[in-house]
Amino acid sequence: MWLKPEEVLLKNALKLWVTQKSSCYFVLQRRRGHGEGGGRLTGRLVGALDAVLDSSARVAPFRILLQVPGSQVYSPIACGATLEEINRHWDWLEQNLLHTLSVFDNKDDIASFVKGKVKALIAEETSSRLAEQEEEPEKFREALVKFEARFSFPEAEKLVTYYSCCCWKGRVPRQGWLYLSINHLCFYSFFLGKELKLVIPWVDIQKLERTSNVFLTDTIRITTQNKERDFSTFLNLDEVFKIMEQLADVTLRRLLDNEVFDLDPDLQEPSQITKRKHGSVQADTVPEKELRVLHLDPQEQNETVSTLGPEDLEARAQNEFFRAFFRLPRKERLHAVADCSLWTPFSRCHTAGRIFSSDSYICFASREDGCCNVVLPLRESTQPVNRALGCCPLVALTVSIEKMEDTSLLPNPIIVSIRSKMAFQFIELRDRENLVEGLLLRLKQVHANHPVHYETSPSDDDMSRHLCFTQQASAPTSLGILRWCLLKVAEREGGEEPPATPRAPDCCLPAVWQPESRLPPDSREQIKISLWNDHFVEYGRTVCMFRTEKIRKLVAMGIPESLRGRLWLLFSDAVTDLASHPGYYGNLVEQSLGRCCLVTEEIERDLHRSLPEHPAFQNETGIAALRRVLTAYAHRNPKIGYCQSMNILTSVLLLYAKEEEAFWLLVAVCERMLPDYFNHRVIGAQVDQSVFEELIREHLPELAEHMSDLSALASISLSWFLTLFLSIMPLESAVNVVDCFFYDGIKAIFQLGLAVLEANAEELCSSKDDGQALMILSREPYPVTDIADLIRDSYEKFGNQSVEQIEHLRCKHRIRVLQGHEDTTKQNVLRVVIPEVSILPEDLEELYDLFKRAHMMSCYWEHHKPMALRHDPSRPYAEQYRIDARQFAHLFQLVSPWTCGAHTEILAERIFRLLDDNMDQLIEFKAFVSCLDIMYNGEMNEKIKLLYRLHIPPALTENDRDSQSPLKNPLLSTSRPLVLGKPNGDTIDYQKQLKQMIKDLAKEKDKTEKELPKMSQREFIQFCKTLYSMFHEDPEENDLYQAIATVTTLLLQIGEVGQRGSSSGSCSQECEEPQTSAPPEQDSVFAEAGKSPQAFPETEGDWTVSLEHILASLLTEQSLVNFFEKPLNIKCKLENAKLSQYSLKVLEMSHPPQPELKLSNCSL
Repeated sequence: MWLKPEEVLLKNALKLWVTQKSSCYFVLQRRRGHGEGGGRLTGRLVGALDAVLDSSARVAPFRILLQVPGSQVYSPIACGATLEEINRHWDWLEQNLLHTLSVFDNKDDIASFVKGKVKALIAEETSSRLAEQEEEPEKFREALVKFEARFSFPEAEKLVTYYSCCCWKGRVPRQGWLYLSINHLCFYSFFLGKELKLVIPWVDIQKLERTSNVFLTDTIRITTQNKERDFSTFLNLDEVFKIMEQLADVTLRRLLDNEVFDLDPDLQEPSQITKRKHGSVQADTVPEKELRVLHLDPQEQNETVSTLGPEDLEARAQNEFFRAFFRLPRKERLHAVADCSLWTPFSRCHTAGRIFSSDSYICFASREDGCCNVVLPLRESTQPVNRALGCCPLVALTVSIEKMEDTSLLPNPIIVSIRSKMAFQFIELRDRENLVEGLLLRLKQVHANHPVHYETSPSDDDMSRHLCFTQQASAPTSLGILRWCLLKVAEREGGEEPPATPRAPDCCLPAVWQPESRLPPDSREQIKISLWNDHFVEYGRTVCMFRTEKIRKLVAMGIPESLRGRLWLLFSDAVTDLASHPGYYGNLVEQSLGRCCLVTEEIERDLHRSLPEHPAFQNETGIAALRRVLTAYAHRNPKIGYCQSMNILTSVLLLYAKEEEAFWLLVAVCERMLPDYFNHRVIGAQVDQSVFEELIREHLPELAEHMSDLSALASISLSWFLTLFLSIMPLESAVNVVDCFFYDGIKAIFQLGLAVLEANAEELCSSKDDGQALMILSREPYPVTDIADLIRDSYEKFGNQSVEQIEHLRCKHRIRVLQGHEDTTKQNVLRVVIPEVSILPEDLEELYDLFKRAHMMSCYWEHHKPMALRHDPSRPYAEQYRIDARQFAHLFQLVSPWTCGAHTEILAERIFRLLDDNMDQLIEFKAFVSCLDIMYNGEMNEKIKLLYRLHIPPALTENDRDSQSPLKNPLLSTSRPLVLGKPNGDTIDYQKQLKQMIKDLAKEKDKTEKELPKMSQREFIQFCKTLYSMFHEDPEENDLYQAIATVTTLLLQIGEVGQRGSSSGSCSQECEEPQTSAPPEQDSVFAEAGKSPQAFPETEGDWTVSLEHILASLLTEQSLVNFFEKPLNIKCKLENAKLSQYSLKVLEMSHPPQPELKLSNCSL
């Protein structure tokens, strides 16, 4: 098997390996202890060690090293389990590479050449291995069965991949299996009779890094809130770490970053990236690595298997890289990637690279970074033509296949012609037929969904003349093809431009400040215009222009004032959105006009702070245009609305573009070029600040060492990124930075920030503290004459950062930033809750983790839940995580001290209804903890009051599962005395005790407290049932049952007495007979206790008792008082909850509740 070349030193490794073969550049070695008949002690020890290790973790016994003569550094490039396998690799090297290496003069060139060849072989090997895994997935299915049996997750928890590895506990390794699923990292080990299971949710991971320890040079460290875990001895550690990063990033963004959730369809449903077809590739063509489509049509769902593989994550990462590299909309979905060559007229040759095909774009990137990039919107294209096909389905174009076979210089060509009568020739495409078929299908869909009509403008004719010059410079082999394509396009168009479609009326959206009126022309400006015109002639002037290193140099010099707005539109591709949405901006302005809300108030506050020194915004014309653009965008994208710094950026856009063009430029910046910058938490900007800090450590180590805390720079550098340096530089200088940003994206801001720090490095390193360093950076030392030098230095010294590297760093730091926000949320919630409850802060922290985990488990496996259940960072801190009734019931069962057996679930339902004040079926953490605090730390009267409220509306409803009582008549007769006997013969007269207690409670009752309604007999029965169930399995169970029986008897009599008193009062009022009041010394509750029940009507009056009656009755029994006042410890409950929360959820998922049977009103 070929290995990714990594440099190693052989000084200490020679004891473990024996050289079998060697040449000038390669060494074949055998590991000691393998293939030896006897062997010395070292060989036996090495062999024994390898035999103990699991088969997947063993070191391969044979390997091939790349050695450069005169160097002590070697690079392993291949390994093998058998001598035959390694000999095949050795023979391939001798036959294909060895004779070629003698041509090179430079040793570094030899190493680079060999490493490049090996990486290409690895790509081919990986592709074939993935195909084998799909065709023969028995091993994966076996691992899946073990994963499900060992961890008992619901079916919705999909396994991604698995590895054999070691988990380190201190200095002791535990050999086992690492399982990576869509929501969890799991490890299982069974060694010497001891079983070890680890389950780490991805959302709990705060840091994921490669590190080393005393024993191993390369490990993967997983850092959570309380622990660090090290995993090692992977056969391919690079692959494992990459998959871990991708899974952690996807899961964190899906579950913690709700603002991105709605913008990225891949995050909304985990199963969307876990479904793949049997034996088929969801792509138009097959590149070196299979590219899988991440979405499936609904009709295809039944034909898929719900499994997720590393190749799916790789496809998603490639999709994100594609969007970031070409700065395309988030909704853009990559369909195919293929190697090819593009004819580049300016160099008169074909340039090797890759073609990318997506929903609405065809893009090309050269192999050499920055050599040539092309972006072709399908909205601009007329048709792709397959030269090998007999005809094209959209246009009647017929070419003989035989003629192309005679030309070996143009294998497998594809011609893509665009509206401006320009053609692009791609050759050396594999699976060309499928690629063209997919392109034609998507082109048809784009034209059907977005019909575009263009205006005829003089610039189109000028552009055509320029392009004719470009075609004449083409090579003779492609001249005939280009002319033929252009003739056919003109023939189809009939020599006429398409009819014009009117845009938004200029009277509503006037152009603001033409560039010519701002800066008078000078010699420098004229030179730049001349250079750009020459460039347009050779490279094109539309969005489809060839983007090369030459144009980057022109941009770094500064775009001419007269061309700046148009080139910004082209570089950002905002011109495509402008052309495909005629009238859209005008409609937004009309809809948002006159609306008043918090966003519009913020906009009004900042209008006069936007470039106040510029004359364009010192009158109502400029202010009104700025207001319309910002308000229209807030109306278009309420998720972002308005964020400070958008006003500064928009005001600059209005200086160089018309109002509607400025709007679409703002859309491109906020939604494509600076993703997640202008939302509620500016996550994107914070992630880039962390990336910037790492780049400072890499490129400016002395400065990083001097400054104790690089994060202090964020107070200054954050504005660099949010305003593109517009807030710290003079406008004349800052617009040059904006030029570079529109061409190179965020990369230009990173490298310019490094250049600014380097320019001030000497002063910064001599500063006494961070405050003085920040004062140095707060100055504005960037005159117009120096900005060009600063930009040039930034490209020369720091321009080697690729988009791929930046995206990888963003992925790495996004984990830390999102977890930082989670910690902030947690601390703010606890700060609000701690003063209001008596639970210890450390216990509150554990409760918060359990509460959040309950929410997360619902997100893992219950995708049918309403949208409101998702994490919403825009809500107040205490309301960001909320749980529903089922999740509350699980938590209540785990942490509540009031365990009532089978009655616990019913009690939990009533508590949830009581806490759900706004009736939205969700409760937040504060309400949950307040209820628990009463149960654990409340006084007896508070606990009884809570129980009382649980058995009256709204907690107890008519449809309550346990609220229907079979009793139709009163339980007891009022003829029973209120004097009860004790077993020892003593008697207790409860009448006097109750009367005195009720009076005392009435005195203590807060006058401002709202009086609770009285409890009916049906509700009282449920109250008694709850009390009985609470005493189950208590050590004093018998005494408690006897005491509650006594109290229940008393309360039933009190209720019946009150019922008869109410009936008597009603009857007397109807008969208009005078009623004699009870004697002053006798309480009205007991006034009729000794009378015969026959004196009252049997059906009149309501049976009720009050909270005071119940509390006074319970206070008469010391055993009940002891039960409710005994101290309770929540810590043991929390420890048990952490261990059993997952198992309880899994049990519920495996046994879903049955729908309740709704009974009719008929008598049973």
